[in-house]
Amino acid sequence: MNALASEIEPNGYRPSEDEPFMNERQLAYFKAKLLAWKDEILRESRGTVVNLKAETENHPDLVDRASSESDRALELRTRDRQRKLISKIDEALRRIEDGSYGYCEETGEPISLGRLEARPTATLSVEAQERHERRERVHRDD
Repeated sequence: MNALASEIEPNGYRPSEDEPFMNERQLAYFKAKLLAWKDEILRESRGTVVNLKAETENHPDLVDRASSESDRALELRTRDRQRKLISKIDEALRRIEDGSYGYCEETGEPISLGRLEARPTATLSVEAQERHERRERVHRDD
């Protein structure tokens, strides 16, 4: 996704702590980044569909058939992950439109620019995410 940054703004703009948080330029930057990421995923998923259609042949050899079914299952899991990621990207784009993008859903505090740069779909600050993961581990151990 780093290669996408230069496509977003030709002058190499990167959001910084020295400017107002989630100003128009930052919002436009993250919107372009999210849209480019979504386009990339959609391009990859079209390739997945082509691969799945090509794999419809019947293999008389059991090993070939097992290998083909395993590949197909992996493609379908990948496709499902892509679908969920697109949903998260769409949610982030909605948050940009409604003005809540970049703010922690739990605390309302700004999410760090570094975290948003690395994970543009983030909805929790690092601290809130860590609390969430600790609670999840405790409940999983029960």
